[in-house]
Amino acid sequence: MTDSQPPTAASTTTAVGRFLDHVDASLADGSFVRVLLSHPTSTALELLRVEGRLIQLRGAPNLSLTLREARRDTTRNLALAEVRGWLAGELGTRFTASVLETVRKDWQLSLPPDKPARLVAHPPRSVTTPGRAHDRTRHGPFDASAQDWLEALGLTDSEGRPLPKRADKYRQILRYAEILGHLFADLHLTPGAPVRLADMGCGRGYLTFAAWQLLNRQLALPGQVVGIELRPELVTEAQAVVDRLGLGSLSFKAGSIADDASGPLDVLIALHACNTATDQALRRGVQRGARLILVAPCCHQELRPTLVHPELFAPILEHGLFAERLSEWLTDGLRTLALEAAGYRTKVIEFVGSEHTPKNLLLAGLRSGEDATSPRRTQARGQLEALKTYFGLGPLALESLLEP
Repeated sequence: MTDSQPPTAASTTTAVGRFLDHVDASLADGSFVRVLLSHPTSTALELLRVEGRLIQLRGAPNLSLTLREARRDTTRNLALAEVRGWLAGELGTRFTASVLETVRKDWQLSLPPDKPARLVAHPPRSVTTPGRAHDRTRHGPFDASAQDWLEALGLTDSEGRPLPKRADKYRQILRYAEILGHLFADLHLTPGAPVRLADMGCGRGYLTFAAWQLLNRQLALPGQVVGIELRPELVTEAQAVVDRLGLGSLSFKAGSIADDASGPLDVLIALHACNTATDQALRRGVQRGARLILVAPCCHQELRPTLVHPELFAPILEHGLFAERLSEWLTDGLRTLALEAAGYRTKVIEFVGSEHTPKNLLLAGLRSGEDATSPRRTQARGQLEALKTYFGLGPLALESLLEP
């Protein structure tokens, strides 16, 4: 169903009026889920987005508003008698788009300045009303403001409960966010200073959203976050969620780690980049002066075919599984040395438990600022070469970190 009128003040008033009627009706009959306001009329406005949900406050129903700005979120509560007047003052004045979600239909209102006003009905995203309690579910290292994208990505229901089929992924994201939060603390980020973060090979973007949440909502920093993914269909899906939720400082684009030409970065992330793509990501981070580089290596294929079995190790490495494990361990150990030699202090962190996946290590590099001739960096280069010689290794992709 679509109500469309020519772009006149009268037609806009009509479309807004019909939208407000649906809001009033859903609040009255209990079918209301939430209302979202997005697409500010001016880039000069600090307010980027508003989410309204129904709560019980001191025994009376209220519309609880979360007002999202670039650097902070604030809340405001409205008695139901005030809701229509408040919405009428915001729609078309400060926001040009709104969505009303109910258990029967979702109503999407568009008020572009140069096109007809539109009010479109969609099938409901939620067929149950959320809880009306004042306190919302906290998601581990995230506060309740993460609920919008967690739900939109199909990780939780409308009440913030993780969906059973996505429970492992949900726990993985929370663990990742916990680690990333500690690493952000190690960076001593300057309040109010922009942070540029790229997530290379981001897949469906779960962890990209998590990084954006930590920077923009938890730390109240103006974080510009981009997810880069080779598969365009995944980019389209993730960007559609961003656009619907109005997360203006988060974006996704199609591309590969090798082809990426983004400018200077503060943080580079590459999780489960296959084989030497991990080394490409590390090189990109060093080249762009990233203060933090975080990778989860995967598919260690480069080193094993050329690995010479030293006499002491030969009886053990006759077993293929041991040789495979050693090549993985040695590859990642050499990567930490290469990062150290490139001027980073490294940490090796278990990402998830080994019962979920054996590919569970995060390599983190925090830029030290040490000169290339410092004793620590010189020592790391020497140790890397000594290990290569011992295991008979030729040139490796990870050595690109040491190039100017």
